[in-house]
Amino acid sequence: MGLQFGKLIGVDFAIQFFGWIVSTKLRTEKFYDLTGSLTFILLTYLSRNANGQTLRQKIQSACVMIWALRLGTFLFRRIMKLGKDSRFDRMRNSPLRLFYVWMMQGIWVFITLLPTLYLNQKRVDKSLTKTDFIGWAIWLFGFVFEAIADRQKMAFKSNPSNQGKFVNTGLWKYSRHPNYFGEICAWFGLYIASSHMLVGKERIFGFLSPVFVASLISFLSGVPILERKAMKTYGNNSDYIVYRKKTPVLLPFVNFPRI
Repeated sequence: MGLQFGKLIGVDFAIQFFGWIVSTKLRTEKFYDLTGSLTFILLTYLSRNANGQTLRQKIQSACVMIWALRLGTFLFRRIMKLGKDSRFDRMRNSPLRLFYVWMMQGIWVFITLLPTLYLNQKRVDKSLTKTDFIGWAIWLFGFVFEAIADRQKMAFKSNPSNQGKFVNTGLWKYSRHPNYFGEICAWFGLYIASSHMLVGKERIFGFLSPVFVASLISFLSGVPILERKAMKTYGNNSDYIVYRKKTPVLLPFVNFPRI
């Protein structure tokens, strides 16, 4: 298992390193998210048991691949339409900064995949249990929630009459970042589905997956960046200030008091 994981890590970071070289050379981030999604798919595929997969492994792997394919194609279509990703405005011309974000993507992919990678290494199987179905149900809820939120925002932004406005309809009426909420749910679901097949330290390292995703989104690359951007853009808009006060940051209907 250790050798297999070593190979997967090598493939993961080789892809990111190659992406960094091309990104630096062309000074573009247009294929950054798509590369990340394809890495999810490739590592999941490579982690399969050579002697054949169990039904549990097939379903778990399919969940990862479906999620990655949907998100990757969505983000790629979006950046091709917009022409750039504002997150890269301060690093597009800096090879060192680009190296950092590409390597961070490699870390993100591998840690997020840990429960599935551990599961796919198993040579023993058990009958499907309630834990499997509960986990996959949470994944399905998160996947659909994220996809709907992305679609609603894209439709809102594509409407010329909404130019200069912030999205506050559909799921965005109940959360300022419903797509991120869905993503967190999806990965918590996949951890739950695999948890009863994990043993010892696998459970601990596997649990890093949803915790890492939630932490990354909540405190580093997701919510904080978009919240600052929104305040810069709509900070003088009284309607946005009201929306910001009434609408939870992440969890729908749960508005934690500010400290």
